Amino acid sequence: MITAISNLLGKVIDKAFPDKTEANRLKAQVDSQLISMDLEELKAATQVITAEASGESWLQRNWRPVTMLTFVGLIVFHWLGWTAENLSEDQTLALLEIVKIGLGGYVVGRSAEKAMKAWKQS
Repeated sequence: MITAISNLLGKVIDKAFPDKTEANRLKAQVDSQLISMDLEELKAATQVITAEASGESWLQRNWRPVTMLTFVGLIVFHWLGWTAENLSEDQTLALLEIVKIGLGGYVVGRSAEKAMKAWKQS
């Protein structure tokens, strides 16, 4: 997402500023701001995941993995033919999208958590 926004703004800056040096300086500032905003978002997501993972309740620590496993199970059951007959293809695809988003969020969250640990150590 950041790359797409950066590319779009870069094209606008190139058209608005014929001076290449000034255009490059502005593009660098835009990229820096976008990266900073993305880092803040990752920090916030990491804090949420860390707070849940360190919670006192088993349910608080594990609700995300349990939810994802449930959706994965529903998809596997569908592929094995063990599903409700009235479950439409759109509903099945929606479940798959939930799993993709959830797994993507988990991977990003774990990556952000590891990046923050490495950043704090340096």
